[in-house]
Amino acid sequence: MTKELRILILGTGGIAHRHAEHFSAIPNCRVVAAVDTNIERARTFAADHSIADSFADLGEAIEWGQFDAAVNSTPDGVHKATTLKLMAAGKPVFCEKPLAVNYPDALEMTEAAEANGLVNMVNLTYRNAHALQMARRMVDEGKIGTIRHFEASYLQSWLTGQHWGDWRTEERWLWRLSSDHGSKGVLGDIGIHILDFATFGTGLDIAALHARMKVFDKAEGGRIGEYVLDVNDSVAMTVEMKNGALGVIHMSRYATGNLNDLHLIIYGETGALRIWSNQLDSRLEVCLGADIETATWSRVECPVTPRNEHRFAMAMMTGDNGQPDFRRAAEIQKLLDLCFVSDREGRMLPVD
Repeated sequence: MTKELRILILGTGGIAHRHAEHFSAIPNCRVVAAVDTNIERARTFAADHSIADSFADLGEAIEWGQFDAAVNSTPDGVHKATTLKLMAAGKPVFCEKPLAVNYPDALEMTEAAEANGLVNMVNLTYRNAHALQMARRMVDEGKIGTIRHFEASYLQSWLTGQHWGDWRTEERWLWRLSSDHGSKGVLGDIGIHILDFATFGTGLDIAALHARMKVFDKAEGGRIGEYVLDVNDSVAMTVEMKNGALGVIHMSRYATGNLNDLHLIIYGETGALRIWSNQLDSRLEVCLGADIETATWSRVECPVTPRNEHRFAMAMMTGDNGQPDFRRAAEIQKLLDLCFVSDREGRMLPVD
């Protein structure tokens, strides 16, 4: 790899703009090419971010080859094929979540990356939350003792408010409500985040889970135009961790009064941690020592943590892969897949 880290961005939709901005802001890092099946969109994206080259075909970009690593911002369904193609060409990949649409595909991608010794990372966004990172350090240091219970939630309300636009008329929201258009509901959309948030924050793995999903009536006949509104809107989970702790995890698009809020409360034998985060900020409160007797919570200042883009750039420069990697994302995908089985069978299932 050259001293300068050269990044190619594959897929130039909404999130790609944020990646272009963040990678371009990293010292000795430059976005050198954009790829999109819609070449005009690729060219517009390139012009917006002062990117020199643009391509309509990934194979053409790989043949060109003047990049060190790729950001995969394509739709979920093509993550596997495009990532495998990049890795076959020896290119490390920073992939948007979810890594794949199911666990077998995610595992295949993981094994390909590891077999080829390539840096690999998945953009599990809320690893950027400084409060979550600080909480995990406190857990690892034994500040709250053995964890016995936790509660976690990811709450949105765009089905009850129009703060992000009108879901009834805008394709960017309608497709998220329809399995025919590739959606796996709120579980597939944000479940990956809250499962990572909860398990990373506690430092514990899930041993068994029971998931219940609900699709609510939202339109006459359950459809709007070509969109059949058939995927889960709310999910509630009960989990048991490998250390025996119990937890509840829930997510919804009907959480009126919440724009985009993640919550995690971790209860240990000698203290507790309370974390809140959204896409922009986070905070941590603790109940420790004498405060346990009065149930008093205190705010803790948390150092800013590197963004995932910075973690990937550092991994490229040092050779130390870091987290969150493909294997971590595959483990979360296994949990997501199991939720659908649990809901269908109506029972608690072990995580093999």
